[in-house]
Amino acid sequence: MQTTEQAKRDPRRLRALMERAFVLAKDHRVASVFIGIAGPEGDLLVPEFIAFLESELRVEDGVFVLTRERAVLLLADVDLAQARQVVERVRRSFESRFPTAGEVPVAIRFHPVRVGGKQPTAKAVLPKLFSGAPSH
Repeated sequence: MQTTEQAKRDPRRLRALMERAFVLAKDHRVASVFIGIAGPEGDLLVPEFIAFLESELRVEDGVFVLTRERAVLLLADVDLAQARQVVERVRRSFESRFPTAGEVPVAIRFHPVRVGGKQPTAKAVLPKLFSGAPSH
């Protein structure tokens, strides 16, 4: 039996999130957005930010943790502008609750799953979310 932490890192979870986004778009005509969060390797603040962001997600949203400093979020039933607003609101909330930490050193990239679009795959989406992201 997997722990919750192990389950968040299971590659099947990422496939399930991609399938869910596609089904929402195809069957229910609901757009979603994948969000890549990436911080410098070894940074102690980034995992805290990812955990905080996850705690702020709705039940219908999801997270897949690649490494301590990288995660993929799925925000369901939002468009790109709404996803940007959600992430910015959560980022401001995190920074206000932990003011001594300063600005969170993360790159945040977005990939919308539009109604009528192709099924998202990790091979197509992950490079868009993490190419050029901080690695050290």
